[in-house]
Amino acid sequence: MLRGKRMPQPQDQKRYIPALRYHSLTRSYDWALSRAMPEQAFKFALVRRADVRAGQRVLDFGCGTGTLTLMIEASEPGAEIVGVDVDEKALDIARAKLGANRSKIHLYQASPGPLPFPDCSFDRVLSCLVFHHLRRNEKLAALSECHRVLRPDGEIHIADWGQSASFLLRAGFLLTQLLDGFESTTDNARGLLPEFIRQAGFDAVVETEHFATAFGSLRLLRGTKVTSVASCARAG
Repeated sequence: MLRGKRMPQPQDQKRYIPALRYHSLTRSYDWALSRAMPEQAFKFALVRRADVRAGQRVLDFGCGTGTLTLMIEASEPGAEIVGVDVDEKALDIARAKLGANRSKIHLYQASPGPLPFPDCSFDRVLSCLVFHHLRRNEKLAALSECHRVLRPDGEIHIADWGQSASFLLRAGFLLTQLLDGFESTTDNARGLLPEFIRQAGFDAVVETEHFATAFGSLRLLRGTKVTSVASCARAG
């Protein structure tokens, strides 16, 4: 049985930017993304790099309409997957995709802020096209929360916009910025996301893959939580 949980905080719900900027376009997100970008290619690459194993617990941070969630499940049916997103409309689409017979997938609505999970409770965190929607302080806070909920030697894997590799890609990214807003996307355009991941406490932060798209340079990033088991035991 698919389980879901809502934790609405109206004062925060007004702040987030929907995937296509306007709530009315959320239902068209999957259609638009699949036609505008090599969605399957970069999401499969993200899942492959994460190397999820049976018995592991995976957080899909900003799971949206559930496409990446399903790909994670397909790569390793023996993993438990938890998806969180602020957008209830996107989660409704995800629930419809997933159906009711997936005991290892759980979806939650969570407003911006602390994640509703204990310290050291996940082996992997995956996130796709989420962080460019967040302002700098929100990026740092979200990355710190992802670090907190990871177990020792756990990894975060992010696919998001980065510094453009050419003038043409930079011009394409201007379209993304016009859609999603300059305040939240400028740090991505400057290539600062890897540094933010380090500031959140992650080690061995590397770019694992790069995709040139019509809307800019999409970069896959990985970071590792290097923390002792004892410190997690104390936190618990």
